[in-house]
Amino acid sequence: MSNKYSRRDFIKTGIGVSAAAVLSSGKNLIGTQRNVGEMCVVASGNGLRATEKAMELLKQEKDPLDAVIAGVNIVEDDPEDRSVGYGGLPNEEGVVELDSSVMHGPTHNGGAVASLRNIKNPSKVAKLVMERTDHALLVGEGALRFAKAHGFKEENLLTDRARERWLSRKERLSDRDFWFPPRPEEAEGEFASFFEFHGTINCCAIDAHANLAGVTTTSGFFFKIPGRVGDSPIIGAGLFVDNDVGAAGSTGRGEANILNCGSFLVVNFMGMGSSPEEACLKALKKIAEKTKCQPHLLNDEGRPRFGLQFYAINKKGEFGGASMWSGGQFAVHDGKENKLRPCAYLFKRPDKSKKNS
Repeated sequence: MSNKYSRRDFIKTGIGVSAAAVLSSGKNLIGTQRNVGEMCVVASGNGLRATEKAMELLKQEKDPLDAVIAGVNIVEDDPEDRSVGYGGLPNEEGVVELDSSVMHGPTHNGGAVASLRNIKNPSKVAKLVMERTDHALLVGEGALRFAKAHGFKEENLLTDRARERWLSRKERLSDRDFWFPPRPEEAEGEFASFFEFHGTINCCAIDAHANLAGVTTTSGFFFKIPGRVGDSPIIGAGLFVDNDVGAAGSTGRGEANILNCGSFLVVNFMGMGSSPEEACLKALKKIAEKTKCQPHLLNDEGRPRFGLQFYAINKKGEFGGASMWSGGQFAVHDGKENKLRPCAYLFKRPDKSKKNS
């Protein structure tokens, strides 16, 4: 286990010594032996390049957190990806605000930033919050000042392509925004479909020594209210890692995830014996059930209008992904091949061609 994350005297405590003994034995929560050397990286569907890079670094014996952050940095730096980092779609004022969280299994430590402006790689700043502060989350101007203090340079993150998309929305503004009418049930049906204009990348990994780590990073909802914080920087919602059990992260409607502590639920279900895929589906089922209390988020069949996906790895190196609706994919590198795999799903997406015939 790397010493670079132990500045809070993790190993000096009785808990740390006990955890270190468990890790060195290669056993998971329910005592199943794991063969040293089995590595795996999972990510959201836009993370195929991230899983490739992360696995490359794991094979070089790099820390799993460094590996997954390096993976998502590729997407954060890509101006063609409108969901993360540079080129991400802006809030309703035309400003790109970024969120990210990281969590390191061996030390059970994490860090996060939210509503961070003008910094391309929020995942790197989140890691510094974990390493260089006694806090877990920095937001807004404080997060920006912290990033600048550590040498990050401010830059304009709004690309011409994203700006044109923002202007197009400004020019045809109607009820399709995130402001409720006096009574939420009076919102037009079109309102909920607006929730699909979002994007995120999550990436989790297990290394050859059965240590886990994860990162989630996003620019959040397009045209969101300035200052809105989604699930991505909330540890337990957009990301959760327990080195004795597994790691999970998510993409999709952050508000639903925050209100149900979704990624924590997934890891908790794995700890109770569910496979990663089963755990993801169980978390989605619980969220769908709770959504029934918010009618404006339901379709005509009483099911959630929004999308939500979970991705998970357990201590054995098993992986899984599941989506609220059919048609989702997630990226997996199992050490041998790197490819997109279909997500399990809770509900089958309606066939539009049959509906219109």
